[in-house]
Amino acid sequence: HFQSGKDTLIISVLGETRLVDGVTTRVVEERETEGGKLAEISRNYFAVDSATGDVYYFGEDVDMYENGKVTSHEGAWLSGVNGAKFGLLVPGAPRVGDRYYQESAPKVAMDRAEVLSVGAEVKVPAGVFKNCLHTKESSALESGSEDKFYAPGVGLIKDADFALVKIEKGK
Repeated sequence: HFQSGKDTLIISVLGETRLVDGVTTRVVEERETEGGKLAEISRNYFAVDSATGDVYYFGEDVDMYENGKVTSHEGAWLSGVNGAKFGLLVPGAPRVGDRYYQESAPKVAMDRAEVLSVGAEVKVPAGVFKNCLHTKESSALESGSEDKFYAPGVGLIKDADFALVKIEKGK
């Protein structure tokens, strides 16, 4: 569970898989609210290379909401469709200075990341985390950038203004 002011983001690793571009991926759902109202639900598709620990991103299905109704699917893409290719979300053995594409979907999503640190200490409402991966992410399609932090054994703990407030274990 993440929070930024009155906005929330809940990321859930589901017990579902989906075949994307010939690879069995894990489905990870994100539910985002803005001012208490549902703004987006995305189903993201990830796969982990067991030999390297690299986490690959194979795309997402997106529902954007306004007043409780789906208004668009902006940002949706799948590896192997319309020239899109899977990207590297998080390297298993990151090194400062590494640069890589996380999303490669022409005209839809072209996010990239650079590793700034592999030993950051980060304090968020859920606790203090050490040896965190710190990346700066940007897009070839948008201006600006945002910082993200990933904690060993936990994953994402800070995404721009969203900070981890609680971890719930699955049933």
